[in-house]
Amino acid sequence: MNPLVVLAFLLGLVALSTLVGFGWKSRQGAARAVAAQPAVAPGLLDAPDAPVRFGERATLVQFSTEFCSSCPATRRVLSDISTRTSGVSYLDVDVTHRPDLVREFTILQTPTTLILDRDGVVRTRIGGAVRRAVVETRLKELA
Repeated sequence: MNPLVVLAFLLGLVALSTLVGFGWKSRQGAARAVAAQPAVAPGLLDAPDAPVRFGERATLVQFSTEFCSSCPATRRVLSDISTRTSGVSYLDVDVTHRPDLVREFTILQTPTTLILDRDGVVRTRIGGAVRRAVVETRLKELA
């Protein structure tokens, strides 16, 4: 086989991989609106030791796993936002032990964050590590 053809193939493969990587990276932490859905029943997200209470204004729900590398940073950001923002509660759900929620909410990666309005309706979905400004903007839109 011609070495130039092999080299051209490898360079093309590297270029394609780089483009795919940049595309994937640009989507991480981006919020997208969710089509109208029925409200999430609070009992669906209950932990064994405590029932879930939705926030008066909004609820931030983070789906994580035990081995997720971006989950601790997302947890800090969302927890801080809920502490500083009146009427916003935060819930961290470990889907390692809740595969039913993976199917229910179509969780394809962790962390996945949902922003629920006061009625428990999912309004925003964020895949990957969250960006503080994105979450705060979406919360302002719920007001």
